[in-house]
Amino acid sequence: MTRRKKSDKKKRPIAVTVIAVAIVVLFLIRLYQVYEPLVRNHVFSDGLTTPLFIGWKLTFLGTALLSSATYLALSLAGIVCLVGFLRLRRWSWVLLMAWTGISLIISLVDYFYTHANYAVMASNVIIAFALNINEVQHIFGIRRADVPSL
Repeated sequence: MTRRKKSDKKKRPIAVTVIAVAIVVLFLIRLYQVYEPLVRNHVFSDGLTTPLFIGWKLTFLGTALLSSATYLALSLAGIVCLVGFLRLRRWSWVLLMAWTGISLIISLVDYFYTHANYAVMASNVIIAFALNINEVQHIFGIRRADVPSL
């Protein structure tokens, strides 16, 4: 029987896997949010038949396109974060923290002005808490192991 070679790779904490699953869930939800306003406004079947602006104000179609573009940008940024995060890159931790903050702000705006998406809000809160676990911060080099936490 052969012995396994010791790997000097960093071992992933379970929180990293939880974050990765939450990112995939958020990606799927955000992808739905990209297409839903466009389908509701019949953009795929009729095309862009009405103006996007009336004066300086967005029309319903303009608002739908803006919202779809925002959710598409969030979805793509989430995938970039996921790839870097699974490779345990330090920049991905920083980018994911910023992405989570922006996503939480958008979720709060949706909560107060349109409709609340509790799945997105819950996933973002789980990601934010999991990113601040000591093991996760140590593995990404955000916090040094020799410095005690408060």
